[in-house]
This record gives sequence, C-alpha cells and structure tokens, in this order.
Amino acid sequence: ELMQANALKQASAFPPNFIHSIDSTHMYMTALEACRQGITFAGVHDSFWTLPADVDTLRAIIPQQFVVLHRQPLLERLREGFQLQYDLELDPVPDPGKFNVEEVLQSEYFFS
Repeated sequence: ELMQANALKQASAFPPNFIHSIDSTHMYMTALEACRQGITFAGVHDSFWTLPADVDTLRAIIPQQFVVLHRQPLLERLREGFQLQYDLELDPVPDPGKFNVEEVLQSEYFFS
C-alpha cells in the first residue's frame, strides 16, 4: 500500500535542503579549485581542511568560489526550473537588494 506524501512536511523540508545543496556546491567548487592549484583538500559538511602550509591559499579560495557561485541567479533558475517542470506560473523572485557579494572578499572573518 502506498502512503500519501505529507505536503506540509515536503514544503517545510525544501528550503533547508535547497540551502544545503548550495553549501555543498560551494564546497565542491572549492575542492575543484584547490585541486587545480595543487593543494590538499578534504571536507565534510561545512568543514574545510588542508595542510598547514596551504591554509592561506585555501582561505583565499573559499571566498573566491563563494562569489563565483553567488553571482549566479540561483533563485531565478530555481523558479524557472519549477515553472518548466511543473507547468506553473510563480511570482517573481524577491529583489536581491544592494548587497554586493564581492564584499566577502574583503571580510577578515568570512571563513575561519
């Protein structure tokens, strides 16, 4: 016997899972760039590891890859994907405001 999906649980589970997928993508992009630069990289969930000699390089890569990822229109793409896949018409995504994601490149404590 098939059980019905709980729509409320499905809806409430989506936002944190979407954010987790973005975090995972950031880690993957960081790992790829670390590999391109020839440094040792390991990571689990939100922990990024490298050898002591490579810490400064990794600390530069992490925010750089964050900016590369978050320059993308992530919410717009999600909206478009839902509209295509489910034949929906959704409201436009909220205005992103004036925050410049590149400011993280100047943040001393963006990642520590």
